[in-house]
Amino acid sequence: MGDLLFLAHRVPFPPDRGDKMRSFNILKHLAERHRVHLAAFADDEADEHAAEGLRPLVARMHIERRTRSRAVAAALSLPLRRAASVMAFAHTGMAAFVDGLLTDEPIEHLYVFSSQMAQYAPDDRPFVMDFVDMDSEKFAAYGRDAKAPMRWMWRREARRLFHFERETARRAVVSLFVSEAEAALFRERTKLSEERVQALENGIDLERYKPEPHPQGRAPLIVFTGQMDYPPNIEAAGSFARQTMPAIRARFPQARFAIVGRKPDASLIAMEGMHGVEVTGEVPDVRPWLVDADVVVAPLRIARGIQNKVLEAMAMGRPVVASRQAFEGIDAEPGRELIVAEDPRSEGEAVAALLSDPVGAEAIGAAARARVEARYAWDARLAPINAMLEHI
Repeated sequence: MGDLLFLAHRVPFPPDRGDKMRSFNILKHLAERHRVHLAAFADDEADEHAAEGLRPLVARMHIERRTRSRAVAAALSLPLRRAASVMAFAHTGMAAFVDGLLTDEPIEHLYVFSSQMAQYAPDDRPFVMDFVDMDSEKFAAYGRDAKAPMRWMWRREARRLFHFERETARRAVVSLFVSEAEAALFRERTKLSEERVQALENGIDLERYKPEPHPQGRAPLIVFTGQMDYPPNIEAAGSFARQTMPAIRARFPQARFAIVGRKPDASLIAMEGMHGVEVTGEVPDVRPWLVDADVVVAPLRIARGIQNKVLEAMAMGRPVVASRQAFEGIDAEPGRELIVAEDPRSEGEAVAALLSDPVGAEAIGAAARARVEARYAWDARLAPINAMLEHI
């Protein structure tokens, strides 16, 4: 069905974090139908090595190490009136590879993953733009909560990035978002049609993330998973440790709160041992932690799209307590398939109620698994891509 160039802001392998799960599964889906070429950035040496795992799926592959710091990108963006998050991914080597590939290979389709990569999509080539989330709105949320001078920086980034998102969407054949809520917000802000702005939801690997027997007779374990140098995750885990765990420990003195994920921020490491907090750092596999969890929490105050951490826990049959923001993109019934809590107090009450009622907690976990099976298989979620590309 023709050659396709897949542009990604991060090597889409291994699928061990939210954006990589989406990009890898889309890449794999496309490789079943197209001769795919990949151009992506690597965060570090480990990313570069990991890219070799994609060789069976792609024809030509170009991986560029991203070395420009956020501070340098911000400084460069000021006189150019560009978004710093876009400047962070501006690279002459990447531009040269894309230009050469489009000249040398019979590329019929372009799939652009994440807004930062849209700068490499030529004006004269139709492309599918997968924004995933509306990142400009995330920066706007940072700006609402930050103090000067970061308030000004975040608000500027939100404005400049939205301008870039809007202009990119006007060039793209179709723009995709991970949830209908994100797509609707973007349509409202840009005045683009439903045909031009659509939702393409995430799925979940139902075989990899499946229920296993939950151990009994241990101290209660509450788990939060994620990339732990990501500001919304830092805030969520830190707030839960400080504001919610004391109330839970008052009722369950042996309760533990495990913060599971790579690159934990120093502020989280400093909480080790406080109110039952454990900070694991990077683990080879989050699934054993989810199996052991009596409750999985997602108390995010800033969240865009679908939270993969919520889908993973639901797929493994664990009861989840999520904030309204973390629940927004999830198609599930609150109170039956997961619990939605608005603030630290209600989060603590919800967790305590689940710890007090293991049978009820297991019933919520079982209902969650059934919902994910019915709604979030990857093949079903990605099927619309085929029709989109046929029209390019």
